[in-house]
Amino acid sequence: MTLAVTVAGQGPDLALLHGWGLGSEVWQDVAATLAADFRVHLLSLPGYDGTPDDHADFAATADALAAAVPAGALCCGWSMGGLLALAAANRHPGHFGRLALVGSTARFVRNDDWPQAQPAELLDSFRQAIATDPRTTLSRFVMLFNQGDARARAIARALSPQLTGQLPAAATLLRGLDWLATADLRPALAALDLPVLLLHGEKDPLMPIGAAEALAATIPGARLERFTACAHAPFIAAPETFVDALRRFNDEPA
Repeated sequence: MTLAVTVAGQGPDLALLHGWGLGSEVWQDVAATLAADFRVHLLSLPGYDGTPDDHADFAATADALAAAVPAGALCCGWSMGGLLALAAANRHPGHFGRLALVGSTARFVRNDDWPQAQPAELLDSFRQAIATDPRTTLSRFVMLFNQGDARARAIARALSPQLTGQLPAAATLLRGLDWLATADLRPALAALDLPVLLLHGEKDPLMPIGAAEALAATIPGARLERFTACAHAPFIAAPETFVDALRRFNDEPA
């Protein structure tokens, strides 16, 4: 399998991977700015952005991510995209030069030893809703992850074209929910051997800030960049701060 990639700009390689439900257009504003300093690779997961769905599993998709990103690149994944980026870095040690995780986590579902997560019932409710009305469900999803953000309305407006355009098929969305329900990358965190930056909104209702704090405490040398008054999409809520953080991270000594 292969991931669809759109490349723009010149400079060191930077790969941007979207999350669940919304395709690569979520990056469009910051990608245009970043292209002044990076060769930006916009990745589309199978079934997104009009691409065919190959029905691959989580591990195979993480392998395809590594294959699609040039060796030594900075790989930046948002939400579920960050979970895949973590898996790819673990499965292909030494391939990525740096890793940036935006509003991401090592385990989405809560349990007794991982309280900074969501109850399994949330995913169950999304599964039921996707089966009947994917478009309304994705609109609800955007409203959910914007809660608490000082720019929630502006973010919703920015994402509205994706909610009115072509959506991923229900089967694609349901498989992504299965990945979120089952993936647990916590055992791999301590073995990561590359610079890692965590970019996380302090008001994130979907991936609580406690998850990012736990990752920062476990991944050797990881650094957490907090975005005040931001929820789940800091690259839309605070694009200038986000771009500056990635630039500085790329310029830091390895």
